[in-house]
Amino acid sequence: MARASHTRLLRNHNLLHRCSPQEMSREFARNPHLPGHRSSCIRHHWSHPRLYTSICGVIWMFPNTSLYITGISLDSNQVFAITTTLIVLPTVWLRDLSLLSYLSAGGVFSSILLALCLFWAGSVDKVGFHLTGKALDLTNLPVAIGIYGFGFGSHSVFPNIYSSMKEPSKFPTVLLVSFAFCTLFYIFVAVCGYTMFGDAIQSQFTLNMPQHFTSSKIAVWTAVVTPMTKYALTITPVVLSLEELIPSSSRKLRSKGASMVFRTILVLSTLVVALTVPFFATVAALIGSFIAMLIALIFPCLCYLSIMKGRVTNVQIGICIFIVIIGVVSGCCGTYSAIARLIGEMT
Repeated sequence: MARASHTRLLRNHNLLHRCSPQEMSREFARNPHLPGHRSSCIRHHWSHPRLYTSICGVIWMFPNTSLYITGISLDSNQVFAITTTLIVLPTVWLRDLSLLSYLSAGGVFSSILLALCLFWAGSVDKVGFHLTGKALDLTNLPVAIGIYGFGFGSHSVFPNIYSSMKEPSKFPTVLLVSFAFCTLFYIFVAVCGYTMFGDAIQSQFTLNMPQHFTSSKIAVWTAVVTPMTKYALTITPVVLSLEELIPSSSRKLRSKGASMVFRTILVLSTLVVALTVPFFATVAALIGSFIAMLIALIFPCLCYLSIMKGRVTNVQIGICIFIVIIGVVSGCCGTYSAIARLIGEMT
């Protein structure tokens, strides 16, 4: 019963996050020029978890690695963080990301493969599914809400997706299918992971999977490679937005060399954050609570009411206000809980 309440909570977050992009699509249809504005600078906050996911996977496979350079000692976390950064850095320098776009499209299939590996380990590899552990953990509920927000909060990329579609009129259908798939996928992975590992579940279920199983190795390599193919696509809109701030008269700053420097600095900043705050679940919860709630629930509804002032019904106003209240309450609770946990982990 309590586990079902978590499922309902996940489903409700899906509904809330789906409402605002539907309103966005209506406004895009009325004002075709709106999606042309780049609104994805916020995506830089998602690049840190992507890099950290790859780092965790490599550390899982080579846990005892260390490096000594002229008196400087680096543990496995630092070694593979730097290695992963050096691998993805050349992909960030590319201006033509068509190849990476095709590879990134395989992210859907890689996510399905990860879920199948988890299910395979529990059923075929005999890890087993056990109904043990806390059925309802109210202490971690705010963090869970933040992670839900992180999973559903990709609204900053919707304008670019809408403007790049051949038939923008099908955008609401795409949203419906995407959110439905994500909800079912999250529920499946959550149920499998918790029934397999209980309260011992780590920030990524691949860290719990026994290392000697083939399914575990496939899952880890998939978790390592997939974020690497998506990293450049995630950070490129940030670079393009920063380059737009450069005056057109400054030709040197608009050169390819300057662009490479900007991209390198952003990647290195991600590396610094990944090494300084190596707590994936907590950082994801903080991003989901603070940033995702703002851009996915609060801002879209407030902007919609402001733009459509005088043309919205009382029912639409009530729904928007309700979503904003839920976003503010969830964001405040989740942010406070995530910051408190982050301080505790760092001390």
